[in-house]
Amino acid sequence: MNRITTPTSGAALSHSLSVGGRVMPVAPYAEIAVIGGSGLYALLAGGTEHTVRTPYGDPSDPVTVAEVAGRAVAFLPRHGRDHRHPPHRIPYRANLWALRALGVRQVLAPCAVGGLRPELGPGAFVVPDQLIDRTAGREQTYYDTGAVHVSFADPYCPDGRRAVLSSATRRGVDAYDGGTMVVVEGPRFSTRAESRWFAGIGGSVINMTGHPEAVLARELALCYTSIALVTDLDAGVEGGAGVTQEEVFRVFGENTARLRELLLDAVAALPLERSCPCPRSLDGITLPIELP
Repeated sequence: MNRITTPTSGAALSHSLSVGGRVMPVAPYAEIAVIGGSGLYALLAGGTEHTVRTPYGDPSDPVTVAEVAGRAVAFLPRHGRDHRHPPHRIPYRANLWALRALGVRQVLAPCAVGGLRPELGPGAFVVPDQLIDRTAGREQTYYDTGAVHVSFADPYCPDGRRAVLSSATRRGVDAYDGGTMVVVEGPRFSTRAESRWFAGIGGSVINMTGHPEAVLARELALCYTSIALVTDLDAGVEGGAGVTQEEVFRVFGENTARLRELLLDAVAALPLERSCPCPRSLDGITLPIELP
């Protein structure tokens, strides 16, 4: 009989297949993933790259797997290392599917955002607890047949949020606890009128990639935590001069080291056992597809 075994935690980074008494590696293994946003195209030192095929095409890039604080971690650059995927063309379904297929169950998702409130200026970190979707035309579900309605009232993992906020405190990083991320289609930035409207409906920060990434993670019963780095005040905010791509990349680059330290600390702080609601998000639902 062929048997696939996976490590429960620690340094083992691959599945093993027992065939006729011989143990053979068949795939990389990771329990935690970091999906890198604009400007964060590398994170893990000494890792190995793996090409993962999915029913939804190829992910944005090969996945790097390495050990961090005794835990197996996968890193995937959201836009690709050469930033070839604009926000509306990112293969979101392939990305999340590939990570789950590697064994990932907890995802940290750093991203660049614009501030919709004057106090959320360049260099601030926000750990949002809510999301407003203003995208259009993106494939945002794995369940194209059957009646599958997944709860999304609280889009981010509460345990993941606590871990990130605790890490921020340890690192001396001033991170805002909570806030609503407005996700727009892009790739253009907002008009001043749109920006004021987004703030008026309760938005704290604005971004182009947070959806459908978060809901796809929920549909795979993954824990998903967003870490938002503010790169600019959006156009309609008092003091906002209008956003430019150059400014976004510059501010993100200036804060990459801080973000990297926060991420690596948060990886170590994530719970070994998931007691949050995320693993139970598909309970009682008959799925039309088999999950990896």
